[in-house]
Amino acid sequence: MNYSEDCVQPFNYVEERFADLQLLRYRLNGFEQLSLKEKTLVYYLSKATLYGRDITFDQFGRYNLRIRKMLEAVYTDLTVDHSSRDFQTLEVYLKRVWFSNGIYHHYGCDKFVPDFSEDYLRQVVGQVAPTRLPLRSGETVEALLDELCPVMFDPAVLPKRVNKADGEDLLLTSACNFYEGVTQQEAEAFYQQQKDDAQGDEAPVSYGLNTTLVKRNGVVSEEVWKADGRYGNAIRHIVYWLEKAQQVAENDHQREVIALLVKYYRTGDLRVFNDYCIKWVGEHEGRIDFVNGFIEVYGDPLGLKGSWEGIVEYKDLEATKRTQAISRNAQWFEDHSPVDPRFRKKTVKGVTANAICAAMLGGDEYPSTAIGINLPNADWIRSQHGSKSITISNITDAYNKAAHGSGFKEEFVVDEATLSLIEKYGDVCDDLHTDLHECLGHGSGQLLPDTDPDALKAYGNTIEEARADLFGLYYIADQKLIDLGLVPDQEAYKSQYYTYIMNGLMTQLIRIEPGRQIEEAHMRNRALIARWCYDQGDVIRLEQREGKTFVRISDYEALRGLFARLLAEVQRIKSEGDYEAARQLVEQYGVKVDAQLHEEVLARYKRLSLAPYKGFINPMMMPVLDGDGQICDIQLNYAESYAHQMLRYSSEYGTL
Repeated sequence: MNYSEDCVQPFNYVEERFADLQLLRYRLNGFEQLSLKEKTLVYYLSKATLYGRDITFDQFGRYNLRIRKMLEAVYTDLTVDHSSRDFQTLEVYLKRVWFSNGIYHHYGCDKFVPDFSEDYLRQVVGQVAPTRLPLRSGETVEALLDELCPVMFDPAVLPKRVNKADGEDLLLTSACNFYEGVTQQEAEAFYQQQKDDAQGDEAPVSYGLNTTLVKRNGVVSEEVWKADGRYGNAIRHIVYWLEKAQQVAENDHQREVIALLVKYYRTGDLRVFNDYCIKWVGEHEGRIDFVNGFIEVYGDPLGLKGSWEGIVEYKDLEATKRTQAISRNAQWFEDHSPVDPRFRKKTVKGVTANAICAAMLGGDEYPSTAIGINLPNADWIRSQHGSKSITISNITDAYNKAAHGSGFKEEFVVDEATLSLIEKYGDVCDDLHTDLHECLGHGSGQLLPDTDPDALKAYGNTIEEARADLFGLYYIADQKLIDLGLVPDQEAYKSQYYTYIMNGLMTQLIRIEPGRQIEEAHMRNRALIARWCYDQGDVIRLEQREGKTFVRISDYEALRGLFARLLAEVQRIKSEGDYEAARQLVEQYGVKVDAQLHEEVLARYKRLSLAPYKGFINPMMMPVLDGDGQICDIQLNYAESYAHQMLRYSSEYGTL
């Protein structure tokens, strides 16, 4: 069904739930008002976004694609009994594989072990025609199962996609597919040598961003991800649709942006990627924008390799008024930051921020997606040319609609007065903190001239997220935001302070399995901030009432002062590249879990029957052709089920 702006049938945000996941839909508000050229551009960019899916699967584990294809063959085979309990558990497992782009939890990175047996899998795979299975030339079905079953069923085989445990070889103990036969020491030495060879380079590349580092016959080398290299078939399809998009670009600048991205995909040259990033940052006139490529490095324990991701977007014109009010005042915020003046930017350049509607999600942004993005990641480009920030308004709207009436806040918030505060200001301040985090936080501060941007190594991502969060937390309580009309009064910020601390100290623990520590960078960051502030005295207290623990903030102004102190230290660590200070801060406050509190939080959350993680089903975009075979409209369909979409994507966009 196509939902138009005046459709009387209510939009259904919630689709289905399984395991610890809930699937939602997001609506493309205002899409019907786009011009035909704009709609066509969105459509072509969306095709380019969907063709990168197999790359992400392969990056997240070398066996992921074969496992997915094998399970899909079983799932769609009519000779297999679909009514058995074993089949139903296989269906849930496959849906988790789809959601996580592989066999590792999308957030916690631990391998999820099937609830069906290895014997059952061998039985049903044996029923499937061999031509439908992902067999290599000359490979038998038995050999396929012998290779994949230990990976799926043995908890000791490749147990974690990204391991960040202090003191271990992070490459040999991580299952992500960015390195082959290389130790952490060898990888760090390889890239340090590249940096040493390029010493003094005023436009350094992001070393290792788009390669697999391999060791063969004792020699360490890189395999580049490009059109005629690794992942070439997928990249060539991406390039085809980017070139189609280039033909309907909104302006010449946007056309040049796409041309540079195509050139980068063809050559794999990271200097061309720098040129693309600079050109992309400078394009502000078009309403349509996109991210497409090897971008974020959270999936690499060393923080070097970019996971493939894609998102297509168009400006939410009304909500963008809020983000632009922030970006226009970026210099004021930088000048008044509570950090050492040595670490502030003397001149803030090119900071732009927009609220956008996501039109298509792909790769590492699908089905689970960020609610805000700030790019590019290279510090020198941000310093000299600026950055772009987006807040994804239709995604946050879908989250808010789905959360309404869940009972979560009523269970964990300390009292009615605080709950009333959160109900009144929570949505506004959540969006505003995201804006401040992406637009100002990531765009603020500077490295000292001789600081290696990768100096913090495995702790770099956590420190960077803490820096951006603290910047937002500090300024959301500032009179400047009232003056700009972004918050209504001096009470509003307290809702964000409370929910942030409650999450960092307690409620984010619902995402951790019993006995585990915190490993994901964003979760470590939130725990670090909340626990450090809790450790500074009685500004934050944990109260016991009827066997339940609650957070109490006794002095909100004092808490803002603590955020300022910690921001100053985190910025110093980042600016000076103080690895040891980063390690101590993260390991002391961001990693460990209080087992007793964890058990309590899990039990309370379980009674609410909620899913701790949410992701999204993309809309279907269907071109309408006129009598001459030319596109005359793009229609949207929101009715596709999760399983149908995933199977369709595997069929239509399966390239590897």
